[in-house]
Amino acid sequence: KDVGPTVYQVNKHYIQPRTMAAGGMSWALMMNPKGLKCDVFVSHCWAEGVFEFCSKVLAMWPRDAKHLWCCFLANPQNG
Repeated sequence: KDVGPTVYQVNKHYIQPRTMAAGGMSWALMMNPKGLKCDVFVSHCWAEGVFEFCSKVLAMWPRDAKHLWCCFLANPQNG
């Protein structure tokens, strides 16, 4: 089973460059400048594979939930 690149790698090579180029905000605010109501809080491990992370989140997703809060997406990552 492919767990994918780590959250750390995705952050360093995908999230940080794109959010920095857009002004340095978080991924969540870059995608939704007005913000969204949070329905689900998710914790993660930086060494966890991002494919595995996504499959676990989707497997446990509450039926009526729409939006998720996760630190590597919600907090600015450019230092």
